[in-house]
Amino acid sequence: MKNLNKYILPVLLFFTGTAIAQQTPAPPQDEAISIIGGTAHIGNGEVIENSVIIFENGKLTTVSDVSSTNRQYPGKIIDAKGKHVYPGFIAPNSTLGLVEIDAVVQSDDEDELGELLPHVRSLIAYNAESQVVESMRPNGVLVAQITPRGGRISGTSSIVQFDAWNWEDAVLKEDDGLHINWPNSVRRGRWWEGEDPGIKPNDDYAKDLEELNTFFRNAKAYLAGPMEEANLPFKAMEDVFNGNKRIYLHADSEKEIIDAIAFKQEHGLDKVVLVGGYDSFKIADEVKAANMPVLVARVHETPQMEDQDYDLPYKLAYLLNKEGILVGLETSGGMERMNSRNLPFYAGTVTGYGADKEEALKMITSNTAKILGIDDSLGTLEAGKDATLFISEGDALDMRTNKVSQAFIQGREISLESHQTELAKRYTDKYGQQEKK
Repeated sequence: MKNLNKYILPVLLFFTGTAIAQQTPAPPQDEAISIIGGTAHIGNGEVIENSVIIFENGKLTTVSDVSSTNRQYPGKIIDAKGKHVYPGFIAPNSTLGLVEIDAVVQSDDEDELGELLPHVRSLIAYNAESQVVESMRPNGVLVAQITPRGGRISGTSSIVQFDAWNWEDAVLKEDDGLHINWPNSVRRGRWWEGEDPGIKPNDDYAKDLEELNTFFRNAKAYLAGPMEEANLPFKAMEDVFNGNKRIYLHADSEKEIIDAIAFKQEHGLDKVVLVGGYDSFKIADEVKAANMPVLVARVHETPQMEDQDYDLPYKLAYLLNKEGILVGLETSGGMERMNSRNLPFYAGTVTGYGADKEEALKMITSNTAKILGIDDSLGTLEAGKDATLFISEGDALDMRTNKVSQAFIQGREISLESHQTELAKRYTDKYGQQEKK
């Protein structure tokens, strides 16, 4: 019975925590909405100081300067004078909705057993009612790429919006890309075996790389043949080879990135994105020539090596952007799900280390949309695109002033309440009453 209780308690805690589920998804937009007078940050570098933004049936119909529009504003009118309007921020390479509580194994579904898993799909494990997911929306993070972890080939990500009953309702782009964790070219010494604990070459690097190359060659051979025997991993590679699915190569060191570029060329891969890319600034010309966008790892980090600039993580995105490389920001690493809410503030930090504010904004809106292949509907405030946007009372890249007052996903006005805001109100009321006494 003691052993049984050991497992029952975490499960009860998990279901107790999730009983307060995500806010009920908003109903479809049933009337036109006109946002008047706000400063519109389009997401492509353009700013309209006194704007009119109109959307109907979930789509933007008008984005222009108030003075250039003589028409009668339709539907519900929102006065945004003194406020700022932004396209919804996009969080790539995220495990949001895959893990709820790290310490409760039943709520952790980010990794599968095995090394080469291109057939694993993160989407079907996505929990649309996650309390972590709902906490993203008050900071303007309304869309994310849900990405599996672990293994050499982790599996396939999908892109979702944060106002849904389930994963079927949430999905915006299904199975958008395959994620490969590039082998490490170096390793730390195993001190417990008497080795120097410093960094040294990884003797298994060539073997790990050949294993990955062999898998790609065998998958191509399988798909070119009669495919008489079912092989799910090889079959899942079909959309990779025909260009319908992107490849996200997670690599950091200079050697690994150079080898990844050679891998891309050897296998004739077209849509390849570099994730992390810590040393990519050293070989920016090669990365640019390979036409590889970079999703720069979390900005709020310390340098990986002792001899590097203290502010290298802060300015890496700017250094790559300056070289003409398409750059987006991602938030992976320890506590990455909670850190995803800080995505706009990472962009704000980039502005303090070289980047123009609207250029930094592009790194979490239009640039990321282009990298993920969803720029036809998201990433900017332009007529014809989804009405996924929000209104902030101040600069959304500044944690001191970003206060989201209203947000919309595909035209639906969503709730900005979360478990945290409920607790804040609860204890504010409690201690406010005590002060009155």
